[in-house]
Amino acid sequence: MIASIFKNSKPFNFVIVLVILFLVLVFNSFNLFIDSFSIDLLLKLTFAFLINVFSVLLLNFIVVKNKLNEQNSYHILLYTIFLIYFPSSLTDINLLLSNVFALLALRRIISLRSQINLKKKLFDASFWIAIAALFYFWALAFLILIFAALFLFSDNRLKNWIIPFTGVLTVLILLTSYQLVKYDNIEALFSSLPRFNFDFSNYNSKEIIIASTLLLSFGIWGTFFYINKIKNQLKAFKPSHKIIIAAVIIALLTVVLSEEKTTSEFIFLFAPLAVIINNYIETIEENWFRETFLIILVLAPFVLLVL
Repeated sequence: MIASIFKNSKPFNFVIVLVILFLVLVFNSFNLFIDSFSIDLLLKLTFAFLINVFSVLLLNFIVVKNKLNEQNSYHILLYTIFLIYFPSSLTDINLLLSNVFALLALRRIISLRSQINLKKKLFDASFWIAIAALFYFWALAFLILIFAALFLFSDNRLKNWIIPFTGVLTVLILLTSYQLVKYDNIEALFSSLPRFNFDFSNYNSKEIIIASTLLLSFGIWGTFFYINKIKNQLKAFKPSHKIIIAAVIIALLTVVLSEEKTTSEFIFLFAPLAVIINNYIETIEENWFRETFLIILVLAPFVLLVL
């Protein structure tokens, strides 16, 4: 039933996904509302919901525009379900905003395939990544994705390899100017260096272990099929799919480097994994197996919510 509903791209599918997002957000925040209700809290949760809605729409735009999947809605369902796997990511404003800007950058990076307005797209991508890093520093690792794209698209022009640095420099200049105007100094910018943390003890809970195991297991399984599927893609589209795989690797890097380890940092994995697993679902010929696969994926986070 789930597979049959989302096998086509229909507006109604977005309604289903957004209703699920809303209900889970309310359920997850219910105790918080009861204990310490305030207008500020209501505004924060409303803002978080709107960011989540925008990220779903943005992911769909990227997928449809670049023909990363067939004409279905599995990717938006998967992305939403992955958010529910790690409920803290639903309300972590900084990580949500960082993820949105990373998706905006991904949109520009994949569009390099057309070779139109190349310099503008390179600048935009690096600019969005630098903005993403303001909310979560290790999002800066996605700059690697720009250079990976230049390599995949066989762009050997030196000036194009330099442009991404100008995008980051632009954000740094704007940030420095803001600090000087508001605080008349720039010490705050350099008062604390970014830190990384290899202590994963915060993940040592039943819910997180199950959720991360399911996410990574399905992701690895889907990636094997995805890599094989790339071989059958038209030459012009192969680099775009390879960029998705590179995005997963970089997203894993941001998880490993994350200082606080709240599980919200997993959010960078959700969009590229949604694309990869969507492609795997498209290869499943048996309807019963496709339905079973999706049912397990969809029901798992709701079971975790009530554990």
